[in-house]
Amino acid sequence: MIEFLDGILSTFAAVMIVILMAPLTLAAIRMMTGPGYADRFVALDMLTGIAVAIAALTMIVTGRREFLDIAFGIALIGFLATCSLSALLEKKKENEQ
Repeated sequence: MIEFLDGILSTFAAVMIVILMAPLTLAAIRMMTGPGYADRFVALDMLTGIAVAIAALTMIVTGRREFLDIAFGIALIGFLATCSLSALLEKKKENEQ
């Protein structure tokens, strides 16, 4: 019974990885072509969230725990990037005034 559920979960995770490629691509396009900085920040947050989800799903499919460390690293780098980009935007706003 456990092997059956493990097979279903692995198959479901593999399908979800394929499905997550569409929002990953759309968020990357929005980040490159976004009309404003706010759109690019939101796209960056989406990219990191989707990348963390893909890393976690890859851990389910392969059974290797190292992918959770990768997901944690991606989340941390994404958080720091968002903080630094928002600080840059605040400085830019102050310089304009």
